Amino acid sequence: MNKSGTELFIDSLLDEEVEMIFGYPGGAVLPLYDGLYDKKIPHILTRHEQGAVHAAEGYAKASGKPGVVLVTSGPGATNVITGIADAMSDSVPLIVFTGQVASSGIGKDAFQEADILGLTVPITKYNYQVRRTEDLPKVIKEAFHIATTGRKGPVVIDLPKDITLNEVEVKQLDDVNIPSYQPNYMPHPNQIKKVVKAINESERPLFLIGAGIHHSDSTQEFRELLENSKIPVVSTLLGLGVVPTENELFLGMGGMHGSYAANQALMDADVLINIGSRFDDRLASCPKSLAKNKTIIHVDIDPAEIGKIIPTDIPIVGDAKEVIHLLNKETFNPENYSKWRQTVQDYQEEAPFTYEETVEEIKPQRAIELIGEITNGEAIVATDVGQHQMWTAQFYPFKNQNQLITSGGLGTMGYGIPAGIGAQLAKRDKQVVIIVGDGGFQMTNQELAILEQYELSPKIVLINNHSLGMVRQWQESFFNERRSESVFDNQPDFQKMAEAYHLKSVKLNDAKTLEEDLKAAFSQKEAMVIEINCSPTEHVLPMVPPGKPNNEMIGVVKK
Repeated sequence: MNKSGTELFIDSLLDEEVEMIFGYPGGAVLPLYDGLYDKKIPHILTRHEQGAVHAAEGYAKASGKPGVVLVTSGPGATNVITGIADAMSDSVPLIVFTGQVASSGIGKDAFQEADILGLTVPITKYNYQVRRTEDLPKVIKEAFHIATTGRKGPVVIDLPKDITLNEVEVKQLDDVNIPSYQPNYMPHPNQIKKVVKAINESERPLFLIGAGIHHSDSTQEFRELLENSKIPVVSTLLGLGVVPTENELFLGMGGMHGSYAANQALMDADVLINIGSRFDDRLASCPKSLAKNKTIIHVDIDPAEIGKIIPTDIPIVGDAKEVIHLLNKETFNPENYSKWRQTVQDYQEEAPFTYEETVEEIKPQRAIELIGEITNGEAIVATDVGQHQMWTAQFYPFKNQNQLITSGGLGTMGYGIPAGIGAQLAKRDKQVVIIVGDGGFQMTNQELAILEQYELSPKIVLINNHSLGMVRQWQESFFNERRSESVFDNQPDFQKMAEAYHLKSVKLNDAKTLEEDLKAAFSQKEAMVIEINCSPTEHVLPMVPPGKPNNEMIGVVKK
């Protein structure tokens, strides 16, 4: 039987059980969009290609399944580069199909031609350009395998237009076999024994958990390990939700805007067990000081990450789920470090996250705190990037795996709205809250059009402080308060923008009625834009200044 490249494309995605495609059509992918007309696979029409790739990221993070993107050649392909880089940084599994000019036009500066392979080499786990139609099923099968195994990440498949039109004989596919790509899942048992010995001989052990636990679907296993070992735990931004905020062993997020308890514990620990985190510069601003006087244990599925930033005493290359499973078979001696548990609990009580309450203006921390109470800490929360992102990490009471949808490594403004929409599409039965600032909101708000079209009902909370808040904070803290191009003197009417997209909206200005107003807004079943006019001078505190040790925090308020 003969089939066209388009038919092979559709069949391959059905074989991979793809639930939906995010994309935007154009000339080079018209054959593929003609194939999608039969609706064998739902397609989500975003309003910009960057929106498509961020929505696919949100879908992937919320569902644990790979996100799939389809865009045209040239500018369509270049518009997804930011999202691909974002996914690479946060290890998000994506398959991004980019249209390409016909094979005969490649390399000849044809209309809407771009060298997407060359452009995406540094920001993809792998990329392909299909040169023979008969290779398409094999390439797609390999791409899904690469994107979803080992350290997950984005894979680009560049499709010349003629490849999707040609007809070829359908052949049986073999199982994926890539000799040069064989990720290791099983840790060496001797290394596990070393970890247990180090913990049981320590007085101040500490877990550091990252997104690797979400990616390996091992939240329940880690919670069991926490119960067995009674070891205090610190999270990275992307590790939030693995351990409920209310757990007495949980010290909060560590790093630049982490808690006092978390950062003190990171410095004081004598054994640090890092599972699924990279020791990135937002967590370890001064790696040398963080590593001092302690045994470093690093668990990561990517061997390139181990020892890259901090010298590692006990390296373990393997899947977090497998490592935690083996650790759960071991016996720990929690009494050995009972004093340590008391010490870190004292840190928590000594200086919790706080802010100065006032009725004169709405404090963004209070707004997020209230949203946490109203949603009982159960909402899937998507954020953009900036101050509101850090306040969300500090004040929202996360409880569940894959609950926080945010841009960690790349810090991409404009991420929040499309990523939150992707998360809502993945979890239609869940409450989704999208928290954005007035800067990021103006980058990708065109994706609000999707809400009515696909009958989605997230709550979009716009923290409006009339500035690029984090930029302004750094200018006020480190650049002599010279607020260069960080304050919005003129803003659009966000209420009218919501109305233009046929969305309900409300604008909150009164700190005295904030709780009542938020409850009323969240009681609505439909999607809503909830604009909150907040203090324009508020800083995210505490803060570890760049290059300083974790315990040299500014803005710590002790009881």
